[in-house]
Amino acid sequence: MTTKTAAITAVGGYVPEHVLTNADLEQMVDTSDEWITTRTGIKERRILKPTSLGTSFMAIAAAREIVQKKNIDPTTIDLVIVSTATPDMPVSSTASFVATEIGATNAFGYDIQGACSGFLYGMSAAAAHISSGRYQKVLLIGADTMSSIIDYTDRSTCVIFGDGAGAVLFEPNDEGLGLQDEVLRVDGKGREFLKIEAGGSMLPASSETIDARKHFLHQEGRPVFKFAVSNMAAAINQVLDQNNLTKDDIDYVVAHQANKRILDAIAKNLDLSYEQMLVNIERYGNTTAATLPLLLWDYESKLKKNQKLLFTAFGGGFTWGATYLTWAYNT
Repeated sequence: MTTKTAAITAVGGYVPEHVLTNADLEQMVDTSDEWITTRTGIKERRILKPTSLGTSFMAIAAAREIVQKKNIDPTTIDLVIVSTATPDMPVSSTASFVATEIGATNAFGYDIQGACSGFLYGMSAAAAHISSGRYQKVLLIGADTMSSIIDYTDRSTCVIFGDGAGAVLFEPNDEGLGLQDEVLRVDGKGREFLKIEAGGSMLPASSETIDARKHFLHQEGRPVFKFAVSNMAAAINQVLDQNNLTKDDIDYVVAHQANKRILDAIAKNLDLSYEQMLVNIERYGNTTAATLPLLLWDYESKLKKNQKLLFTAFGGGFTWGATYLTWAYNT
């Protein structure tokens, strides 16, 4: 088998119709549009209604857009990977259901849980499957229904997160385009600062855990901010060094949309220009594993063949990293 590079050849996306604005949140918790905008850069976020539709509903919609845009026979898809922190069910993988619903009857599938870094980790997995020579079409989806795990009485988290899904298709490339290099890391000590305490094997669901509201996302903002900025910047610098690149060689930075302050800090630390940063946090908030593919979905028309893109993310776990990819097609 000949090793080939793995390139993104199509992008799809989906965001729910329901919009939750800062004005709406002012009626729910002690906050204001100014407070939210100043601290996060977010003006609105999308919420899946009803939540019981599940993350698969959005993932399927994003995947179907790719199938239609590329006029793909779904039976030719080899693998479906869903990066999500909010799967439909604890055991049955969301990817399995998505593959079946889009008609990918010859595919296998699995979920990746890397929190906000999930899509970044999924890129590594998808590219490895392609480069092995065994698979020709790998569908990677980042999707999260964050509204299902957010406490809307906690202003520190409910103003940040939204729901959405983005998808990309990875295929072999003969021109050397696609995923070039990556730096991926974890630090398990960070799980105390960004977690859902109950619902796992350490603290199974009970009436006590439900009453104590331990099934909602808890975040300690200051340590998360500090770790995110320093580690994402370090990962980006390592990727640049490993590939003899400077910041000026990079056309776009595709960074996880966690918080506008984090994005600004990364840009400042790396001396990046505003034009190099792709940003849509003001419209979607933090959609966790969906932020990176939703950026590609929103900005696809600006992406040109041979452009150099740097992806970076930071999430619960802690998980983080950076990936260097060259774009493979013109819109």
